[in-house]
Amino acid sequence: MPKTARAELERALALYNAARDEASRTGDWSVWAERFTEDARYVEHAYGELAGREAIRDWIQKVMAPYPTMTFPQDWVAFDEEGGAVVFQCQNAFPPPYDAGGRPFSFPTWTRLVYGGGGLWASEEDVYNPARDAPRVFEAWIAAGGKPLTREQVKMKHRAPRA
Repeated sequence: MPKTARAELERALALYNAARDEASRTGDWSVWAERFTEDARYVEHAYGELAGREAIRDWIQKVMAPYPTMTFPQDWVAFDEEGGAVVFQCQNAFPPPYDAGGRPFSFPTWTRLVYGGGGLWASEEDVYNPARDAPRVFEAWIAAGGKPLTREQVKMKHRAPRA
C-alpha cells in the first residue's frame, strides 16, 4: 500500500466511526458495512474471514442482531501513514445496564484497518479473545438485567473449551 497522508486516514476513520455510531444508535449495521470497498477483506479470528462488502454486511447484521446497540468506544488510535493503516483498541460494550460503578460491561479488541482509497477501508482485522472475555462480560451483563434481542445468529468458529 502506498503512503497515505495522515489527514486522509483521519478523515476515513472519522467516517468509519460515524457509521459505527449511527449503527449503534439505530441498530442498522448495514450503514457500517458501507465504509468498506466492494472487495474488502475482513478477518475476524472468532468467526472467520469474509471477502467483499456484501459478505461483511450480511455477517455484521447477523452477528449484531442480538445486541444491535452495542457500542465500541476507542481507547487509543495509532496512524501508520507508511502502511496506509490505522490501529486502535476499542471496547466491545454491551448496552445498558451498567455495573454498580457506572461502567459498561465491555472487553477490549485491537483492530487494524488498511485504507483502500476514497474514504473506504480495504481490510479490517480484529484481534481479541472472545472465547475468554465475552462469556465473563456477557454473564455479568445478563445477571445485571441485560437481555439480547434475538438468539445468536452466527456461531463463533473458535470457542473456549468447557471445563
